[in-house]
Amino acid sequence: MRSAEDTLAAEQGKEKEDDPFANLSKKEKKKMKKMMDYERQVASVRAQTAAEEDFSVSQAEMSSRQAMLENASDIKLERFSISAHGKELFVNADLLIVAGRRYGLVGPNGKGKTTLLKHISNRALSIPPNIDVLLCEQEVTADDTPAVQAVLKADTRRLKLLEEEKRLQSLLDKGEDGASERLQKVYEELRAIGAAAAEAKARRILAGLSFTPEMQNRPTKKFSGGWRMRVSLARALFMEPTLLMLDEPTNHLDLNAVIWLNNYLQSWKKTLLIVSHDQSFLDDVCTDIIHLDNQKLYYYRGNYLTFKKMYVQKQKELLKQYEKQEKKLKELKAGGRSTKQAEKQTKEALTRKQQKSRKKGQEEESHEAPELLKRPKEYTVKFTFPDPPPLSPPILGLHSVDFSYEGQKPLFKRVDFGIDMESRICIVGPNGVGKSTLLLLLTGKLTPKIGFFNQQYADQLNMEESPTEYLQRNFNLPYQDSRKCLGRFGLESHAHTIQISKLSGGQKARVVFAELSCRQPDVLILDEPTNNLDIESIDALSEAINEYKGAVIIVSHDARLITETQCQMWVVEDQTINQIDGDFEDYKREVLEALGETLVSKPKE
Repeated sequence: MRSAEDTLAAEQGKEKEDDPFANLSKKEKKKMKKMMDYERQVASVRAQTAAEEDFSVSQAEMSSRQAMLENASDIKLERFSISAHGKELFVNADLLIVAGRRYGLVGPNGKGKTTLLKHISNRALSIPPNIDVLLCEQEVTADDTPAVQAVLKADTRRLKLLEEEKRLQSLLDKGEDGASERLQKVYEELRAIGAAAAEAKARRILAGLSFTPEMQNRPTKKFSGGWRMRVSLARALFMEPTLLMLDEPTNHLDLNAVIWLNNYLQSWKKTLLIVSHDQSFLDDVCTDIIHLDNQKLYYYRGNYLTFKKMYVQKQKELLKQYEKQEKKLKELKAGGRSTKQAEKQTKEALTRKQQKSRKKGQEEESHEAPELLKRPKEYTVKFTFPDPPPLSPPILGLHSVDFSYEGQKPLFKRVDFGIDMESRICIVGPNGVGKSTLLLLLTGKLTPKIGFFNQQYADQLNMEESPTEYLQRNFNLPYQDSRKCLGRFGLESHAHTIQISKLSGGQKARVVFAELSCRQPDVLILDEPTNNLDIESIDALSEAINEYKGAVIIVSHDARLITETQCQMWVVEDQTINQIDGDFEDYKREVLEALGETLVSKPKE
């Protein structure tokens, strides 16, 4: 018969067998529990992601778990792979994000940049748990909350402390002195997070994004989707997460807001990861560039301009290596080797070279067999607009024009504006002053042929036709000529013959540019032409505008397009339009000074 002590000892022994943490210290138990909770969270997200979006993720088991538990401030993921809808986007890629740096993620459209941001955001990739991550992608809810409150509400810690302060103050007022000590701690915490300055900070951000004081107090339900997206961007900037990710942040901003955001992010102290087609923005803001190429990520220190130079040099080196390899293969074949034997021998030489250059003492070795080098692909886009015949000035103008939309205040009063064939004009000004309306007024009064590109370009396309059918029908072009025209504007050959309704925004834009070229216009009027275009296509558009002999009028938020085309700047304000005395840099300084901001001077490279 067992004593009570024996029974107790036996039960404790059984508990120890059942409890895997029994022999661990408190600190070790805490670490282990944190790791298990985190793994459960990742497993849950992966399962949900795979079920809902047909995504799959794999990540090599490295030492990343340990790094997670050591409060890592950097993100280091080795050999991860992501596929979407059966298509491999990343294969054995490495992700390295160093705290406090500002990264630009670049690469061709449709290759997985946005997918990577989403996988980091929903933690389908193993991001250290102490790094709070925010991807700004959804507009704020449309309800009765004023815009400024929608921003302030994002800081839940501040809200909880303010509620606690109110409750404790109420207890003190009722004579419960026990609340005094905790109230002092709450005050200290509020001071530490800068709660008193929160509203001023929120309003500064909203003002920078072109919200007037009246708009800042307006309910979010009274804003369009584009403006609610700006509120969402303001929330993200206000919250200052450890890692902030922005996907095409300039896409739906006006030029003034882009100038402010560019300046604001240059002083950002935490980590940034940005996807953008705005080269000027990437040049000013980024300290590093991550290039997505052939399902891998490559890292370059410096801004986009530095990356571009280094990438061109890298492509030259690769071409040299490829040509050397082809020469060797040719020699082997001339010496009697079959193609298969020659390729095998060349691969063996590559393997020996790889083993020789591998660092000694490296724990992880790549077991992938080396592949023969392929000719480096060069991505080029060429935009062209046929030159018009000479026309006598003035070819286009408004004389003492008044205009207002029904039931609204006048947008323009006694406007005088005219252009000739040499004109290169960029129209600027904050949202809502009437820039796009001015373009519509101009096109309505024109007698020459007009090539007009606006932000709703897709509306003018027949969605049921393919791009080739559309050009053939409108311009009586032979099939091959219509395909050549589309290819010149960077539309991939497979997209020439599918329905326009199935094309992406960027592909539809290229169809419209091809159509503009076929129209052979005397005047080009372009309203935000860079939306949905990649960096190379924006460069090609700049070159085409510079080569074009007709007049050009642009509304754009893309600083590089404005400066590269050397446009005269005209500002729409106070119900009229006036030429700006100065260049783009002068305008930028003026916009920031009006907001009470200081222009951040760029450090010399």
